[in-house]
Amino acid sequence: MKPLDRFIQKLRINKAKKYIPANSRLLDIGCADGALFQQAHEKIREGIGIDPGIPNGSKWGKFQLIRGLFPDDLPTEEVDFDVVTMLAVLEHIPMQEQSLLAQNIFKHLKGNGILIVSVPSPFVDKILDFLLFLRLIDGMSLEEHFGFHVETTIDTFTKQGFEVVRHEFFQLRLNNLFVFRKPLL
Repeated sequence: MKPLDRFIQKLRINKAKKYIPANSRLLDIGCADGALFQQAHEKIREGIGIDPGIPNGSKWGKFQLIRGLFPDDLPTEEVDFDVVTMLAVLEHIPMQEQSLLAQNIFKHLKGNGILIVSVPSPFVDKILDFLLFLRLIDGMSLEEHFGFHVETTIDTFTKQGFEVVRHEFFQLRLNNLFVFRKPLL
């Protein structure tokens, strides 16, 4: 990652961090190098990150990174999370797989658990292409954006039983933050 990638990542994590309750057991889907755990460690009791792009799994203190895909490579005993995060990940999932992803997240969250999702606005791809051309960013997996439509995000998760807590724009309306809650059943 280049410095601008890190800066953008840090802004995204700071935006999500305020919705992570204290003492949470957190699953970070698409964790990359575990930056969320480093920035929000004081709010997280235990954290598991999963990402197919990390070189290998690792564990440090209360955090574990797993190389692989959610939910297939998550150990079966790893359920009942207080929070699941997907920051700049959903746009990399093919549209036809997003409902199943939402369903699996629902299964892994406790009742009253929180799902935090960030996705870029449509114009961002053009900006990222330009920054990539200038070699200011690494453009982490831009080829995987699959024609993502931000307006489908709420529907994707509410159809699986989630309630919308909040939708807000940030970074000059170039990014969207969605906070969902799994109702107590």
